[in-house]
Amino acid sequence: MPHPRLEVADIFRAHGPAYRRAHAGHLNLPQLKVMSAIENCRTAALGGHVAACTKCDHQHIAYNSCRNRHCPKCQGATAKDWMQARIEDLLPVEYFHVVFTLPTPIADIAYQNKAAVYGLLFKASAQTLLAIAADPKHLGARIGMTSVLHTWGSAMTHHPHVHVIMPGGGLSPDGTHRIACRPGFFLPVKVLSRLFRRLFLDGLTRLHKAGQLKFFGDLVGLADPDTFAAHLAPLRKTNWVVYAKPPFGGPEAVLAYLSRYTHRVAISNHRLISADAGTVAFRWKDYRIKRGDRMKTMRLPTAEFIRRFLTHVLPSGFHRIRHAGFLANGIRRNRIAMIRRLLGSEPEPDQMAEEDPLTGADEEDQLQPCPKCGSPMRIIETFTRGQTPKSRAPPWQNAA
Repeated sequence: MPHPRLEVADIFRAHGPAYRRAHAGHLNLPQLKVMSAIENCRTAALGGHVAACTKCDHQHIAYNSCRNRHCPKCQGATAKDWMQARIEDLLPVEYFHVVFTLPTPIADIAYQNKAAVYGLLFKASAQTLLAIAADPKHLGARIGMTSVLHTWGSAMTHHPHVHVIMPGGGLSPDGTHRIACRPGFFLPVKVLSRLFRRLFLDGLTRLHKAGQLKFFGDLVGLADPDTFAAHLAPLRKTNWVVYAKPPFGGPEAVLAYLSRYTHRVAISNHRLISADAGTVAFRWKDYRIKRGDRMKTMRLPTAEFIRRFLTHVLPSGFHRIRHAGFLANGIRRNRIAMIRRLLGSEPEPDQMAEEDPLTGADEEDQLQPCPKCGSPMRIIETFTRGQTPKSRAPPWQNAA
């Protein structure tokens, strides 16, 4: 993929300092860390190495990446490593995709209580799928799933939802055989929606009673139990959006999908069109349009663009990819092996994860061939933060 001519980092470097001054006291520590990481990514501020061609005289400087999970430039290599570790978990069965979305009145609460409410979103959606799948009226099986949290819409507005990917069918309650689902159909969406609504609202009420929710600004009145109950009452009667997408074509399609979705950030560099002193323009998809070209151009004041981007910074230590059911960490390997035996299937040798996959963009840079003659490159010097390389080489930044 060609290197984008405009990056989020360019916008942050040009306008980040002024934004921080204008919003001093209103930005939390994770947001400030993300801004700093993106601004310094692939620059001399983080150090790097000098690579030299083993045949010709070409040399170049490659600066280190920030590896922050919100940085658009760093997520490609991270996603590759994560996917390499997931390859051996894929089963030769049909896979399904369900999306659980929070309604807007809940999304507003979630923004002020990210860790608690996003965590509840993971828990309620997983419990919903596990419970309905275990019901003999539907599937009667123990299933497994991988859930990925996204907090944005295409226009970078706050739109929290989880994408859940599941192999079709599951294990029988006694674990002696595999139960398959109907081809092209997993679980009824309306049933999932109703249970998800109940589990989530009950869980949110418990969080409020336990004093684990904080409210600010226009929501400060929700701290009162009666006001909070009245706020939730209409939501107990509305339809919550639970969307079942068409099943994947096979494990390979699942892998391709996950590689695009697991490590996404609010906006990729390739969606950016232009930026000047006052505005940022980028491409977005208008899902309200059912037919025709959905792609449009949005222009936002620079400060609003930065604000929307920072809206999606997650709390420190919060896991945005989680596994449940027979894919839960700790039991996944044994359960996958058991299901493979029941299916009479073993993973192909070339599908097994490498023992020592690359761990980041910096290692990938070291493996790039010489841009002049195509020969292998080797590291001839490394330098740390604040140091200047001794070797004479053009101070080119990485194009990754």
